[in-house]
Amino acid sequence: MTDVRPPIVKSLLDTDLYKFTMLQVVLHQFPQTYSRYEFRCRNKEMVYPLADIQEDFERELDTLCQLRFTDDELLYLRSLRFIKSDFVDYLELFQLKRRFVTVSPDEQGRLNICIEGPMIQAMFFEIFILAIVNELFFRRLETPAVLEEGERRLQAKADFLCNIAATQNPNDPPFLVSDFGTRRRYTLAWQEHVLRTLYEAAPDIFRGTSNVYLAKKLNITPIGTMAHEFLQAFQALDVRLRNFQKAALEAWVHEYRGDLGIALTDVVGMDAFLRDFDLYFAKLFDGLRHDSGDPYVWGEKAYAHYKKLKIDSRTKMLTFSDGLDLERSWALHQYFKDRFKTSFGIGTNLTNDLGHTPLNIVLKLVECNGQSVAKLSDSPGKTMTNNTTFLAYLRQVFDVPEPEGNA
Repeated sequence: MTDVRPPIVKSLLDTDLYKFTMLQVVLHQFPQTYSRYEFRCRNKEMVYPLADIQEDFERELDTLCQLRFTDDELLYLRSLRFIKSDFVDYLELFQLKRRFVTVSPDEQGRLNICIEGPMIQAMFFEIFILAIVNELFFRRLETPAVLEEGERRLQAKADFLCNIAATQNPNDPPFLVSDFGTRRRYTLAWQEHVLRTLYEAAPDIFRGTSNVYLAKKLNITPIGTMAHEFLQAFQALDVRLRNFQKAALEAWVHEYRGDLGIALTDVVGMDAFLRDFDLYFAKLFDGLRHDSGDPYVWGEKAYAHYKKLKIDSRTKMLTFSDGLDLERSWALHQYFKDRFKTSFGIGTNLTNDLGHTPLNIVLKLVECNGQSVAKLSDSPGKTMTNNTTFLAYLRQVFDVPEPEGNA
C-alpha cells in the first residue's frame, strides 16, 4: 500500500555538513570525476524485506529530485566562513537528477540501489537516500509503545549529561558531544526532538550536529569535515596509488587553508595512515577522526605518533565517531583527556534508539572514473568493494594484512 504522508526530505540542507565541504573540493579541483555508489544493508535478519518499501522509496526519490536550495538556505551557507561564494553560486543552480539512481529488488527481498554519474551529483545523494530508507522502514513498525520507549531512553541520556555537567571538574578539558545520526535516524522530527532535549539539558556538552538543516533551525554548530569517499576518490585520480592519502590531504589543505582540520584515518587503516601523516600534515591538521577498530588502541597510536614528531598532543583533537553511546564516549574522554582534546560524534544511539534493532545500511563509493576504489577498514565487516583483485593490490601496496572475518 502506498504511503501518502508529506515528503521525508523537505530541504537540501537536510544532510551532513561534510557533503558540502567535500563537494566544494570536488567542484574546485576535480569536477569532471565520474563515480559509482552502491547501497548495502548489513543486517542478517529483517522484520520484513527491505524491498517492500521500494514503491514508497521511489516516490520519495522523485520528490527529492525536485528540491532546490532556497534563498534563505543559500544565505546561511554563505555565512559559514569555509564555504566559498562561487560554490554557493553553483548550489543556487543545483538540482539532483533522478536518472543517476537505479532501484531494484532481488530474489532475497533486498533492495538494490546504485548511483552512477558525475561525482558532483552522485556524492550528494547518499545521506538523503539512507535517511529515506530508514524512515520508510521504521514507520511501518511505529506504535505508541515504541515512541514511549524512545522517550524513556532519551530522558535517561539527558539525565546522564545533566549529571556530568553538574559534577565535571571545571578545570578538566571539556566533554564535547555532537549528533552524527542523520543517515540512520528514526525520523527527522525525532532527530530534532533529540537535539532539542539534549541541548537544553547540557548546552556546554552537547555542542552541535552534522545536520545542516537542524543546525540552522536550532542555531547550533554544524559539524563535519571529510568522509571516506573523499580520500577513496584519490585512488582513481591522477596520482600514484601509494600517494593517494597524501594527495587527498594536500587537496584539503589547499582548499581550506587551516579550516576544517580533522583528518579521517581509516581508509587503509591507522598504521598505513600514520606512515603518510608526516610532520607537515601533523602540524597542518588540528586532529584526527576515529571511525573503525579499537578506539583505545587507535588513540594510543595517535599519541605515540605525535610524541615521535615532538608535537604536544594536548594541542590536538581526537574525534571519535564509531558506534558510540554517551557512556562509552565519557569513558574515552576520561581515558584521553589529559593527553588530547576530545570530541564525540554519536549517530544511531542518539537518533534511532527506540527499542528496535537499527538498520545497518551504507551507501559507499565503489568506482571512480571507471576504476575500483576501496576502504580497508580497521573493523571486520566494514570493507566494501566489487573488485577483490584491487582490494588485494591495495593491501599489498599499503602492507595491510587480511583481517579475519572481513567481508
